[in-house]
Amino acid sequence: MTEKKVPPIVLAILDGWGLGQNYSGNAIAKAATPTMDQLQQDFPTTSLRASGIHVGLPENQVGNSEVGHTSIGGGRVIAQDLVKITKAIEDKSFYENSELHEICEQVGKTKSKIHLIGLCSDGGVHSHIDHMFGLLRFIKNHEIKNVDIHFITDGRDTHPQRALKFIKDTEVYLHNLGIGQISTISGRYYAMDRDCRWSRTEAFYKILTEPKLYTSSDPKQIIQKFYADDVSDEFIIPTRLRPGTIENNDGLVFFNFRPDRMRQILQAFQKRNFKGFHRKYIKQVHVCTFTQYDSTIHTPIAFPASNKINFLGEILAQNNMKQLRIAETEKYAHVTYFFNGGIEEPFMGEDRELIPSPQVATYDIAPEMSAQQVTQSAIRAAKKNVYSLIVINYANPDMVGHTGELTSTIQAIESVDKQLGILSEAIKQVEGSLIITADHGNAEVMIDMEGQICKSHTTNSVPFIIIDYQKKNTCNDNIVLKPHGSLADIAPTVLDLLQLPKPQEMTGNSLIQKSIFSNQNPVSLERS
Repeated sequence: MTEKKVPPIVLAILDGWGLGQNYSGNAIAKAATPTMDQLQQDFPTTSLRASGIHVGLPENQVGNSEVGHTSIGGGRVIAQDLVKITKAIEDKSFYENSELHEICEQVGKTKSKIHLIGLCSDGGVHSHIDHMFGLLRFIKNHEIKNVDIHFITDGRDTHPQRALKFIKDTEVYLHNLGIGQISTISGRYYAMDRDCRWSRTEAFYKILTEPKLYTSSDPKQIIQKFYADDVSDEFIIPTRLRPGTIENNDGLVFFNFRPDRMRQILQAFQKRNFKGFHRKYIKQVHVCTFTQYDSTIHTPIAFPASNKINFLGEILAQNNMKQLRIAETEKYAHVTYFFNGGIEEPFMGEDRELIPSPQVATYDIAPEMSAQQVTQSAIRAAKKNVYSLIVINYANPDMVGHTGELTSTIQAIESVDKQLGILSEAIKQVEGSLIITADHGNAEVMIDMEGQICKSHTTNSVPFIIIDYQKKNTCNDNIVLKPHGSLADIAPTVLDLLQLPKPQEMTGNSLIQKSIFSNQNPVSLERS
């Protein structure tokens, strides 16, 4: 008996492709994008909000890849960790946190040190400096004065040279509390690598654990020296400011709430069989992380995740539909872990394909990244006619946009546009559907209002296009989209196309004005 062919739906997420004004700093507007231009003209198109309250973040907070993919996969607005932790500080429940209390108690018994490790900025994507200030107040309340701050500088989700402000703010806060000191400084390029570039993680680990010579105890002088050498915040070389390292019985609090860029440094401290690099292993440290960084490492978690059920991937699994996730290294966690609501293991019938990102120092050197390989993998999978949904991510607009190099980002956009043309034609041949969208903006704003280089995300909306080749070569007569929506509406739209009911946990709504799956009522689909 011949197996029934499945017409695939390909969900292509253009990471960092926002909708912005046409000006000299808009890499997308400046790029030649014949494919996107034609698709937007020929097929149903709308715009989606991808930042702030529309994705569970504070008002006017820029979107990001983690939140974006969680919102897309969840089909709902989820209060994000940034909001939850900030609210806990404001309502004082933060100061009753049992895991933070426990680590203070353990350190207090042995009169050891507490080390705070995290990204020190107000970018709000991976962390927030106000959360570190809350931790310092918590530690002060426990009468612990011996506190070392391992200050990770940003320059990616903030202005490239803004670390001095955050250092000054921190020093004022420490002075007013009468505790603590900034002991090391490192750019996030080293401290927060997520691409197994272990030499970067090693450089950060060593300044935390091995005595090093230091030239100045003033972090401001160190920063200014790097600026004079044209080194921005992101790339500040790991530097020790004072003697003293992480020792047995010390406490470590990692205060980034986003896990993906903290996993490698946590593994270096906590994995007994760690193989990333040769290290000085400290056996008896007390570790607490703000959120769960790695499900294979069992450390106390100050703010555990709430149960997230009936995400899109789970609904497909419940209906015995095969699905595939494809991304290059930089965005692999986003189309898997984050898209599934923080679940590491694949759902039944979920396959995954990891495409290696190019091994370059920064992606402006290779703006095409691995987009071609992502496309070819998606086409091979689509031709098999076994996957109901194929989710892919093109990392170029975001990762090259973060370098701040306008010309390279234009090349990145053009590379993705070319791949979309190839992909669209292939999906047409197999009579499938292609949905094109993005998780947040970035590449559309490369120069800010003051004429400075902008490497960070934006609050702009993102595109949404449905290209349906399942019934005929154009779907203009079949589908009419709502004039606007949010990322939470994508999963319900996919379910609509698959003629599956939307679970009650999904608060988003299909973007298709006239529902293909008519007369549906939301139902709760419980795990079997």
